[in-house]
Amino acid sequence: MLFKRTTFFIMLFCLLLFTFGIVTAIGVADITIIDTYRIITSYLPGLSTFVEQDWSQGHENIVINLRLPRTLLSLMVGAALSLAGTTYQGLLRNPLADPFTIGVSSGAAVGASIFLLLQGLNSLMLPEFFGLPGFSFIGGMLALIVVYSLARVGGRVPPVTLLLAGVVVSSFLSAVISFLMLISGEDMQGIFFWISGGFNLASWNHVQILFPYLLIAGVIIYFFSRDLNIILLGEESATYLGIPVEKVKKILLIAASLITAASVSVSGMIGFIGLIVPHATRLLLGPDHRVIIPGSMLLGSISLCWMDVFARTMFGPSEIPVGIVTAFIGAPFFLILLKQKRGQFYF
Repeated sequence: MLFKRTTFFIMLFCLLLFTFGIVTAIGVADITIIDTYRIITSYLPGLSTFVEQDWSQGHENIVINLRLPRTLLSLMVGAALSLAGTTYQGLLRNPLADPFTIGVSSGAAVGASIFLLLQGLNSLMLPEFFGLPGFSFIGGMLALIVVYSLARVGGRVPPVTLLLAGVVVSSFLSAVISFLMLISGEDMQGIFFWISGGFNLASWNHVQILFPYLLIAGVIIYFFSRDLNIILLGEESATYLGIPVEKVKKILLIAASLITAASVSVSGMIGFIGLIVPHATRLLLGPDHRVIIPGSMLLGSISLCWMDVFARTMFGPSEIPVGIVTAFIGAPFFLILLKQKRGQFYF
């Protein structure tokens, strides 16, 4: 098992490096992968002196200001959604738990829809750094507060009750989104495109917004990975073993929801990544969250990055929302994976 896990991580790291260069080099402008790496290297402290800068300024602007932030953002969002999905599935002991079933994604989408609607009516003027990400983040956190309050029973939050509350709130918020799209008139297409998820508006601002949440949430969730393993035995057993279950549950729910809201705020709603990737990683590596957490983050980064490539090149020069691609590719892949692993239970 140790050899299998080590091989798996080595393969993922190599694939991540390969993906980073290839994806950043893909685009309308003909820039080779070697030139792409050279341009990026020229911005790294201590290495720029070893690179001969013989490329055009236009190519440098394309790589640094357009392609690189988009690649980094897709990698980070894939890691963030996979991290959140892994946490939800382990904490709630349910393979169907993901950022959508908890309601956080829908809440963030409602916040974004309200911002886009007000912006279309020219009744809202906010800085670019706050605007859409800020409204999305507020919407996601309000949804979490509502779900948690509804699920709370006598000071405890049973996993089944939390899931049911999340599904109900998510369904209600989906109806709110549909209503906002209905009354938005000419702005409906913009709301629909953003809700469907994508990285066509990716910028360094978005990377800066998401990175601290991903870093902090990753550290916190990994710190409690051992507790997650024990909680899989059941909440009563975990309590007998000295785990403060309710406290751990609250911390992990907040951390996973924060990273979900931050992701949706910069990319829109992207489904299936937070559901499929953690489940696939669990089937490949076993139930130990100390291994699943980094494994799912790497696999999620690579998967979403390539799906974004398909989204922007499949019908080029037109671009389709990456959330549509994740649904088309993710659902069949999930069914194939289940067929190959049938007979092996989740927990």
